[in-house]
Amino acid sequence: MDKKKLLMMVEIAIFAAIGLVLDQYSFKLWAQGGSISFVMLPIVLMAIRWGLVAGLATGLIIGVLQMVFGAFIVHWVQALLDYGIAFTAVGVAAVVRKPLLEATQALNKAKMTTYIVIGIFIGGFLRFGAHLLAGVVFFKEYAGDENVWKYSILYNASYMLPATILTAVIAVLLFTSAPRLLKTYNSLQQKSSASIGGSSTSN
Repeated sequence: MDKKKLLMMVEIAIFAAIGLVLDQYSFKLWAQGGSISFVMLPIVLMAIRWGLVAGLATGLIIGVLQMVFGAFIVHWVQALLDYGIAFTAVGVAAVVRKPLLEATQALNKAKMTTYIVIGIFIGGFLRFGAHLLAGVVFFKEYAGDENVWKYSILYNASYMLPATILTAVIAVLLFTSAPRLLKTYNSLQQKSSASIGGSSTSN
């Protein structure tokens, strides 16, 4: 196994653990599940640093760890939707990776902010979709006489919208002030080598 792949796997494990901890320190709104936390932040970070596979893997591990450490589960399909699929889907934020890294390279904070927000809202929306479907199928009894789709939308939006907005705000502040976080060790090495090579040529 090459060093780059090993480093990626180590970072996936580390940031998945960080994500689990962040989710434990959350503001819980409902007994049936749903809390405001920064659990999406390490998933998005890995998606930008390493790409789609790393982002998806980090989200999946976080979802599995949540199931192990006291998730609210009523059915295995609901567990898959609310934890496995929901958090894995956040890794799709990697779709903004290329333009975001280009903006980071140019230190264009306005573009960085735009792509960070877009990526987090894509991931947040996909996570919301998984929770929404789980709510419609497995928690419809809580809707009472209300339309189950409307109930699930309002229920899940009540924590997903503020969680997504807060994550985007923190991510913008963190990543624009410390852009090196978005770059892997490998890319930093390449940049350093290129700089040294350029200096040698100019001399």
